[in-house]
Amino acid sequence: MCPYIQQVTYLKKGEGNMTDGSRKKSVKCPQCNHQFQITGKPGEKKIVTCDHCGLKGYIRFEKTITEQKTQSKPRITQSSTPSSHSYTDAIQVNHLSKKYKDVIAVDNISFTVKKGEIFGFLGPNGAGKTTTIRTLLGFLKPNAGTALVGGLKINDQLVDIRKKVGYIPGELALYEHLTGKQCLKYFSDIRNTDLSLLNELQTIFELPLDRKIKTYSRGMKQKLGIVQAFMDDPEIVIMDEPTSGLDPLLQQKFYRFLQNEKKKGRTMFFSSHILSEVEKICDRVAIIRKGNIVALERIEDLKKKKGKKIRLKIKESHEKLTSIPNAKQLDGWIEFVTEDHIDEIIKKIAKYTIVDLEIQEFSLEDIFMRYYDEGEDN
Repeated sequence: MCPYIQQVTYLKKGEGNMTDGSRKKSVKCPQCNHQFQITGKPGEKKIVTCDHCGLKGYIRFEKTITEQKTQSKPRITQSSTPSSHSYTDAIQVNHLSKKYKDVIAVDNISFTVKKGEIFGFLGPNGAGKTTTIRTLLGFLKPNAGTALVGGLKINDQLVDIRKKVGYIPGELALYEHLTGKQCLKYFSDIRNTDLSLLNELQTIFELPLDRKIKTYSRGMKQKLGIVQAFMDDPEIVIMDEPTSGLDPLLQQKFYRFLQNEKKKGRTMFFSSHILSEVEKICDRVAIIRKGNIVALERIEDLKKKKGKKIRLKIKESHEKLTSIPNAKQLDGWIEFVTEDHIDEIIKKIAKYTIVDLEIQEFSLEDIFMRYYDEGEDN
């Protein structure tokens, strides 16, 4: 998260003005005190990077008093940003792909997130969850495909997207010399919004906003990330592993908070590698493996999938049972799952001398792992 670089020195009169109305400013990095120049127009907010230490920040080119009087405040017209009723799906992803050189991080994925639902995006670390999210928010450029967020195209309407989307990143990088209150004010200034839900969120999460962030525990920093995502009442909130760093009691409070937000009609995209929390709070889930969507179903439909998980030991060589689909050997056991054809399976294993046998009901975790096991075999 970028700091607001406040150490600004205007150049001498006439020295920094350009023919196109742009101006130069001399900027001092708050981290290493290195000074460098940037160019911008009155009223423009620019992201800058210190060419000495690499610190990122932003600076606003203020208007003169004359310019403020002669220019009226910009108004958002109805055509500039779709209303919450002008699009049917909160997020639409169509054949989206992202590569890093020879590594395919996201491979031709498509899915939709309905308005007002909590959508789970489930997969282990490295599956492509964060790359998908960062592409939707414009931090990464897709190699192929398109997407709409809140009815807006990610290719050319990113400014408007970020005005209506709250975001909890997977790795919070907070500017720790600020207090919690200053940090939230900084985000509010960037988005040009007010803190309409801050008091309600503070009641729920109880943050010491007057303390500097460097004194916060990991859990407190995560709570600050949650608050900044919801504080200006966004239509959509995208969360990347949002419960990381929260203790179990706070996790439960967070789950209840999300359910209440859903009742208000808020759309939430919930990325996680923890099956139990996705099962607990999400309406639908997409399972991603190695950059591919391998399943997209309602949680309730996944729970209704019936089948058996079978583990057995036989006296004969294990290779004799390789004809059973997805059969694996582990610590002397042969393991496989089946949703149907149970009679056929029993007749097949009855030909061997069974030393031990376990048959269990199919759990949601078994379904999840089966998608990944099947992929590893291909």
